[in-house]
Amino acid sequence: MSPSARPEPAAGEAAARVRPAPRPRTLKARTNVWLRWVHTYTSMISLLVVLFFSLTGITLNHPDWVFGTKETTKTVTGTLPAGWIRNGEVDWLTVAEELRAQQGLKGRASEPRVDGQEASISFLSPGYSADTFIDTQTGGYETTILAQGAVAVMNDLHKGRDTSSLWKWVIDLSAVFLTVISLTGLGILLYLKKTRVQALTVMGAGAVLTVLLAWQASR
Repeated sequence: MSPSARPEPAAGEAAARVRPAPRPRTLKARTNVWLRWVHTYTSMISLLVVLFFSLTGITLNHPDWVFGTKETTKTVTGTLPAGWIRNGEVDWLTVAEELRAQQGLKGRASEPRVDGQEASISFLSPGYSADTFIDTQTGGYETTILAQGAVAVMNDLHKGRDTSSLWKWVIDLSAVFLTVISLTGLGILLYLKKTRVQALTVMGAGAVLTVLLAWQASR
């Protein structure tokens, strides 16, 4: 019989060759995939921020380290133009803008105060402060500017000290990302049958040790 004359396969044989439809994933499998996806991408999005707060946590814990801590202090003087004070009331917005223009001060203007014949205002930003004292009779002022090194700037950023509201949002979001990373990592761990018990045991021991060390440190 020629190849072209071969009989067609029976209906049963054709049906047997049809691949079975894939079974839908179980809720457990879908949850595992979702946890891995969230864990991976939140880790990637927040990688640099988490690394920054990790490294500055070390520098905060070792203030005696001297690298990157060079400080410079200088004193400048000047006179405010007329109109900065009227009827004994200080126009602090005018004062702040004039000081920025004359001396290039930066940061957030804060702590305005008037005490008799002297007024004062400070400019603050991470690793930087500029304290100004003004003679209310003449408008003459003296400003002491303290600029710290790069490590001090990063430490203040870590603490959110004298930073903008935008950076405070970065700190909050970093905390959220770290929480998500931790919880999804724990969720993934629960799906690892071979190492689940050992890993949970180590985690529990680490938690107990951390609580004991915190209790000891607070005594």
